[in-house]
Amino acid sequence: MTRIAIIIGSTRPRRRTAVAARWVAEVAAQHPAVAAGQAAFEVVDLAEYGLSVLDEPVPALFGDYRNAHTARWAETIRSFDGFVFVTPEYNHSVPAALKNAIDFLFAEWNNKAAGFVSHGIHGGTRAVEHLRLTMTELQVANVRTQVALSAFTDFEITDPAEPGVIAPGPHQEPALIELLDEVIAWSQALKPLREVTSHALSA
Repeated sequence: MTRIAIIIGSTRPRRRTAVAARWVAEVAAQHPAVAAGQAAFEVVDLAEYGLSVLDEPVPALFGDYRNAHTARWAETIRSFDGFVFVTPEYNHSVPAALKNAIDFLFAEWNNKAAGFVSHGIHGGTRAVEHLRLTMTELQVANVRTQVALSAFTDFEITDPAEPGVIAPGPHQEPALIELLDEVIAWSQALKPLREVTSHALSA
């Protein structure tokens, strides 16, 4: 079975990102691959991992993790075949908590696939542009389809300090389904490469 993590890319209290991630999870639960037992989706919340600002003494490339929080995070990411990153845009880029979490690891990301669901005043598109570059360096295949949720048209917000209610436009769910199709397909296609790499590392 192909396992896909839906990663909540913000740790801020009262995150709109968590609302968006729940919507992604609800749509993903209805995907035909899930019904057929071919794929499973799981929400992964960065806020639950207690990652400090990167505090590993050895670069992640070497996989020599010294801290318990890193080992726990590594085991979680290692267990998945692909990812859907749900992210806001902070100051024209990726939230610091998400970039920090990504930078803790290296091999655990390799030879997997990722899709992006973003949100913000401008749909979060600039955060995703930066994430694509980071994922490429980590040998993660970026799928083409992206879902960009506008704070003005895809959420019902009465108080900007509150997350509000998600109300995606009619084009958003079909786009999300296409994104999920691509992440599943690419995650499955990369499985032989992951197996070769895993064998080489354990030899």
